[in-house]
Amino acid sequence: MSDSDGARGTMTGATGDGPVRNRGPENGAAKNGAPESKVPESGVLESGAAENGSARGYAPGRTLPLAVEIVRQFKRRRTLVMFGLLLALPWILVIAFKVGAGSGQPTTTLRISDLATEGGLNFAAFALSVSASFLLVVAVALFCGDTVASEASWSSLRYLLAAPIPRDRLLRQKLVVAMGYSAAAVICLPVMALLAGTLAFGWNDVRVPGTGETIAALDVLPRFGVVIGYALVSQFVVAALAFLLSVSTDSPLGAVGGAVGLVIVSNILQAVEALGRLREFLPTFWNTAWLDALAPQPEYDGMLKGVAVSVTYSAILIAFAFRRFRVKDVVS
Repeated sequence: MSDSDGARGTMTGATGDGPVRNRGPENGAAKNGAPESKVPESGVLESGAAENGSARGYAPGRTLPLAVEIVRQFKRRRTLVMFGLLLALPWILVIAFKVGAGSGQPTTTLRISDLATEGGLNFAAFALSVSASFLLVVAVALFCGDTVASEASWSSLRYLLAAPIPRDRLLRQKLVVAMGYSAAAVICLPVMALLAGTLAFGWNDVRVPGTGETIAALDVLPRFGVVIGYALVSQFVVAALAFLLSVSTDSPLGAVGGAVGLVIVSNILQAVEALGRLREFLPTFWNTAWLDALAPQPEYDGMLKGVAVSVTYSAILIAFAFRRFRVKDVVS
């Protein structure tokens, strides 16, 4: 081959029409002397992403910290309004009893409302009994039903997932914060009622509804803690259903209303005596079993059955919520 043929071959490779021959190390560097960018065996540039394809420094476990979500939910108006109502209700009841003192008709039976002014613990038990069937249900349904559906209604849910926050982690963080606020709502009302009742009616021994027997207040106080815990567990079904509806709809009102509707329907079916023992499987059947803990001889069988029913239903509903959200096409 002549020198002209070699020159032609070299020029052909330089212009891209053929292979480059006799390429030396100087050809791999830029004309300005910049070092050649190295590509590791994984095929990912060192200055770009990590070997698993994610951005360098990205850690899924650090996305959406609990502290951030707690502050976000606390600053919402519905949170402040709901806690304001729960904390104000015992004082409203105190005023009502003070204003209406002596105007009630005498009765032969001692209902829990008739003994509300006997002391702080009696008043706290009355406040819990009148609020557990509706007000606390609404509070729990609001915190758990609004948490994901509100993000969808604001069109911010898909941006959270594109951050990217793993779906299971997003749902878990939302659930933990929602359950935390629900627990705070259930606990703060009877505790505030105990404080308000003690200041208004004194710290006296507890009188049992129905029989009128007296139990020492210090003996009932630990039981009252168990009562508050049971009231919280009995709301698990409402929280779980509201959370399932929250990941299934873009309407927060629909999620909250659906959970409240479950309680209404369950209470109606509970009144149908023709169902017999089938009523024991209703999620609201054992909600008032905590009254047995305040009896002279406390009984916990009903409370144990209520815990079993509530935990079983809530575990199934939460499992469905996670499964639904994993495959959901988030477009809002």
